[in-house]
Amino acid sequence: MTHSTVGRVKVAGLQPAQVLAGLLGLVFLAFGVVGFLRTGFGDFAGDQHAMVLGFAVNPLHNTIHLAFGVLGLLMATGSGLARLYGWIVFLAYGAVLLWGLALAGVFSGNPVSGLGNPLALNTNDNWLHLGFAVVGLLIAVLPARRKIVVPEETVEPVEAHPVDRDESIRDAETRELPTQRVDTHRTHGDRHHDRVESADPTVTARPVHPIDPAVAEQQRARHFR
Repeated sequence: MTHSTVGRVKVAGLQPAQVLAGLLGLVFLAFGVVGFLRTGFGDFAGDQHAMVLGFAVNPLHNTIHLAFGVLGLLMATGSGLARLYGWIVFLAYGAVLLWGLALAGVFSGNPVSGLGNPLALNTNDNWLHLGFAVVGLLIAVLPARRKIVVPEETVEPVEAHPVDRDESIRDAETRELPTQRVDTHRTHGDRHHDRVESADPTVTARPVHPIDPAVAEQQRARHFR
């Protein structure tokens, strides 16, 4: 019996979200390495910031860039992981953006004034972090490329029914036994032409001996005595 299955939709190949996650991870790694070349490892969370392409950094800021870079490269290996990485970047850098805006005095009150500025944020950093948050959201919601996979038809083997041993033996014996028929040729008053013929050519037909009427009469006479 042949059965056909309905095609299934599967994710096809390398996804755009994975590519963007890998590229963003490389950008983070580059910022971290260059930042450490500028700041070194001293005054780890100090607000006396060095500048990299107009963006303020310190060793703590560089460490966060390196961590997000490594995480991006690792999570770019899978479609679902890449989207999860996008959500992480969106939420983390969205929060850092709000922190930087609060430090810049955009809000009427500064809810993080007691925390200081451990990441050495400036106005240019706020724009950079806005860009990171937008890219993270794009990675998270980017649709996957899919394709319809239709498996080949599968044929189920028909299971043979077990043969009864006794029936097979009887069938074999039936085929081996020759069929016989009686062919009787009668003339006026005698039966000496009666014979048995066999359908098997190897069996020789044997004629029936005629009965003498006088002998038969003597046998009947002895029987009635």
